[in-house]
Amino acid sequence: MKTPNVFVLILVLLYINGSTEWPTHTVCKEDNLEIHYKSCDPQQDFAFSIDRCSDVATHTFNIRAAMVLRHNIKELHVKVDLIINGKTVLSYSEALCEPGHSKLIFCGKKKGEHLYYEGPVTLGIKEIPQVSWCQPCSQAERLSS
Repeated sequence: MKTPNVFVLILVLLYINGSTEWPTHTVCKEDNLEIHYKSCDPQQDFAFSIDRCSDVATHTFNIRAAMVLRHNIKELHVKVDLIINGKTVLSYSEALCEPGHSKLIFCGKKKGEHLYYEGPVTLGIKEIPQVSWCQPCSQAERLSS
């Protein structure tokens, strides 16, 4: 009786450790907008939230971000894709930390250090595209567009 229980426990532990990606996290959710993120490093996840989703359209909005570093920060890149109904409508990428060129105060931080930021962020893009669509579109609506 004990052998099957141990076998099941080992399988569960292997399944949990075998995960190659983190789940999708909700940053904020309002009537007309939901923002989610997924870390690209399964060993380094972080907490991130936006106070009000609707403020994103103003280009400056308040965020909260926190993490405990599992690696030194020598290089750090951000890549953001705006996906609406499964289609990418905006892509943005930028190097935040590179050897000899650091844009943020946490560049160069060491493994085990805590990072926490709460405050305003301004987007580096000039215009957020306004997208309209119908769901589900009738054949007549698609032909008239």
